[in-house]
Amino acid sequence: MANERPAAKSPLPDPDVVAAGAVVLHQDRVLLVHRPRYDDWAFPKGKQDPGEHDTVTAVREVLEETGVEIRLGRPVASRAYLIANVAGASRTKLVHYWLGTVVGDPDVSQFAANSEIDQVEWVPVDKAPQRLTYPDDREVLAAALTDAEPTTPLIVLRHAKATSRKRFHGSDDRDRDLTATGHRQARAWMPVLAAYAITRVISSSSTRCNDTVLPYAHEHVLGVKETPKLSEESATAESVAAVLRKADKHGEATVVCTHRPVLPLVFEALGLDYEEPLRIAEAMVLHRRGGQVVAIERHLPW
Repeated sequence: MANERPAAKSPLPDPDVVAAGAVVLHQDRVLLVHRPRYDDWAFPKGKQDPGEHDTVTAVREVLEETGVEIRLGRPVASRAYLIANVAGASRTKLVHYWLGTVVGDPDVSQFAANSEIDQVEWVPVDKAPQRLTYPDDREVLAAALTDAEPTTPLIVLRHAKATSRKRFHGSDDRDRDLTATGHRQARAWMPVLAAYAITRVISSSSTRCNDTVLPYAHEHVLGVKETPKLSEESATAESVAAVLRKADKHGEATVVCTHRPVLPLVFEALGLDYEEPLRIAEAMVLHRRGGQVVAIERHLPW
C-alpha cells in the first residue's frame, strides 16, 4: 500500500528532535512561511511539545505559524537531518509531514509578523519550488503533488485497555469497563482524532469500546453510533461490512472502534490484507478516495 507510515518505525529510530508540519494546499496554492532568523522560505512546521503526538504537533504548528486551521490528509514524507548544537556537536532531527486541508478561513492577510515568522503567503504551486529555500522541501512538495486530491479519513481503532476478564465481576462481558490506563489512552486519542477532524463516531455497543471514543465525542458535541454489529458477541462478516458501507455513504471523516477479534472482519470488508494485529488502543488511519484506500498510517496514543 502506498504511503504507509507505521508510527512505530521511522528513518531515525531515536531522533534527538521530532518536529512536524504540513504541506497545505488550497486552490492551486501552497502555504509557505518566511523565517527571518534564517532568511528562508519553508513549510509551516515546528518541534513537538513534551507529551504531544506528532499529528497534533503538525496541526498546532500550522495554526501558530500561519493562523490557518487545518485537518490532516495523507502522510507525505518524513525527513531526517543532522543539526549542530551550540557546542558544534551533531544531533538528529526527524520531521513528519502530511497534506493539510483548510477547515477554517484561509485568509493570511491579518497574520501578525513576529520574530519567528515575519511573512506568510499562499504561493502558486508552480512558483513554489523557486520560492522554497531547501532542496529537501522541494522534494517534499513534489511528493505531495504526486497525489494531492483530497481524501477522507477512516480511523479503525482497537479499544483502550480494559479490565481483564479475570478481574471483572459482572455477568455480561459487554459491560467490562476500561482501566485507569484505558481512560488515559482514551483521553490521549482526543487531540489525535481532532487532527483528522473526525465528525462521525461509530462504536461497538460494548462499554470498553464506547468509553474509548466517548471523551472525543463529548468534547466535540458528537453522538456515538453504538452497534452490536461490531461487538465480539454479534459481529459477522456481513454485519461489519454493512456498518462500513453505511459509514461510506455519509462521506464523513469517521472513527470506528471495535475489538481485536473483529478487526480481521473490518479489514476484510475494506479489502485490506493486514497480518500484524493492532495493539491495545492502536489505530489504523485509512485515507480513502472514491471508496479506495490510497494511504495508511498506524498510531498509538502518546
